[in-house]
Amino acid sequence: MKSSESKRESKKQISPESEFNQKVSFKNYIKTIEGESKKPIPFWRFLVPLLIQTGIIFAVPVQGSFTNVIGRRTILQTASVNSTNLLRDNSLRVDYDISRANNLRRLPGWRQLVRQYPGRNRRSAPLADGTRFYVILQQPQFSNSSIPTAWRPIRIATRRPNSVPQNQVALEGQYRDGFITYGLETYYIRDNQLQQINRDIAQLQRNRRGRQSRQPIFVELKVDEQGNTVPVSLWVRDRNYRL
Repeated sequence: MKSSESKRESKKQISPESEFNQKVSFKNYIKTIEGESKKPIPFWRFLVPLLIQTGIIFAVPVQGSFTNVIGRRTILQTASVNSTNLLRDNSLRVDYDISRANNLRRLPGWRQLVRQYPGRNRRSAPLADGTRFYVILQQPQFSNSSIPTAWRPIRIATRRPNSVPQNQVALEGQYRDGFITYGLETYYIRDNQLQQINRDIAQLQRNRRGRQSRQPIFVELKVDEQGNTVPVSLWVRDRNYRL
C-alpha cells in the first residue's frame, strides 16, 4: 500500500515539462520542428499580396480611363498663367475664376458653407483651412464660337449631390490659404508642344497688356458623377492642345 501511494505521489510531483521530456526526446523534437519548416508555403500566400499590390497600381489609371469615357465634357476658364514655370520644368500652373472666393460669395449655398465652416476673418479668410465643398457648374446654352465657352458656377453644396441634371457637374474644391483648389491647377506639357504653347501664351499676355484681347485660356476636362476629373485638352488663343 505504501509503495503504491508513493508511486502516485511521485507521479503527481512530475512537472509537465519533465513528462514531455520523458515522452519526446530532444532529438525527435528538433526533427519535428525541421520537418514543419520544410513544408512548402501555400501558393495563395504569395498570390493574395501580389493581387493587392497590382490592384493599387492599376486603380488610378483605370479610374481615369473610366472617367474619360463616361464623364461629362466641362470647360473651365483660367484667371492667370505662370509662364515662368512653363519654361523651367515643363509645367503650366493655372488658376480659375472659380478659384477665388470673391467669385463664389454671391452663389446660393455660400453663406451656409461659411456658417458651417467659419474662418478667421469674414473677408480675407471666410472659410476654415481644409474645408471641402462642391461647386455646381452649368453648361452655357449657346456657344457659336469655335473656342469653347466656360461653364458657369450656379451654386455651392456642402456635400456631393446624389445627382445633377445632364447639363451640370459637381466639382469638388478645397479651401486653403485664401484660395480654392480643385486638383486641376498643374499640367505637364509635352516637349513637342512646349515651344508653341509658350509662344501662344506670350502673345496672349502681350495682348492683355495692350488691351487688344481679353481672351482667357480654357481647360477642357471630363467629370463623372462621383466628382472625379480627368483633364483632356488646353485651349490657348484659338489652338487646342491635348493633355
